[in-house]
Amino acid sequence: MSANLNLFTYLLRLADDNMVLSQRLGELVSWMPELEEDIAIANLSLDHLGQATSLYAYAGTIEAAGRNEDALALTRSEREFMNAVLVEQPNGNFADTIARQFLVDAYQVPLYQALSSSTDQTLGGIAQKAEKEARYHLEYSSTWLVRLGDGTDLSHDRAQSALDRMWPFAADLFATDDVEAAVAAAGMGVDPTTLRDSFDSTVARVVELATLRMPTDTYERTGGRTGMHTEHLGHLLAEMQSLHQAHLGATW
Repeated sequence: MSANLNLFTYLLRLADDNMVLSQRLGELVSWMPELEEDIAIANLSLDHLGQATSLYAYAGTIEAAGRNEDALALTRSEREFMNAVLVEQPNGNFADTIARQFLVDAYQVPLYQALSSSTDQTLGGIAQKAEKEARYHLEYSSTWLVRLGDGTDLSHDRAQSALDRMWPFAADLFATDDVEAAVAAAGMGVDPTTLRDSFDSTVARVVELATLRMPTDTYERTGGRTGMHTEHLGHLLAEMQSLHQAHLGATW
């Protein structure tokens, strides 16, 4: 695989993570119990959408096949998406949403921190901006996980169940293959396995503060990076892409 194709694939994986998570969070807008949380969830969704847009746009430039960010996000099929399976999991109750967001944030902070030093200046610039957003996201999701875990018996139980439910999908964030190896060796990207210690440390610290216990399930669900998704992604993409697919080539 050529260097350009490796970088293109790597950028798509990063972009797909953010695009799918943005769509999931966007589903909650107007459904939150308080206006303040409605605004917060909308802001998180927009941050991830902005990161996805920048990454898709750069990927389109690297591909040089005439596909812009809209084409890459809205015309590819489920099997062509390469997001980690964690981000496609349904919102469920608020604890599910927070647990999913927290695990993603604990991964993205060290990811963007490392990518900020990328030898690829464009990717490094995207990462520098994204790192600031990811740190805010982690503060938000950590605070809520602690509030839920150290709250009532009901909120504690729901937070623990949500963490247990999302944990097996987190392994996909650290799945690696020749693409990651190549971009990491070139100094452009990051081998995700090198982020695991930081991730585990953050998760353990916040879980303890939340008076929760670390999940004990050793099952790991991976495959998203190579297009093997859970049943949920197909439904999400059908809704996300429906307008564009119905009016191909339409412009404002």
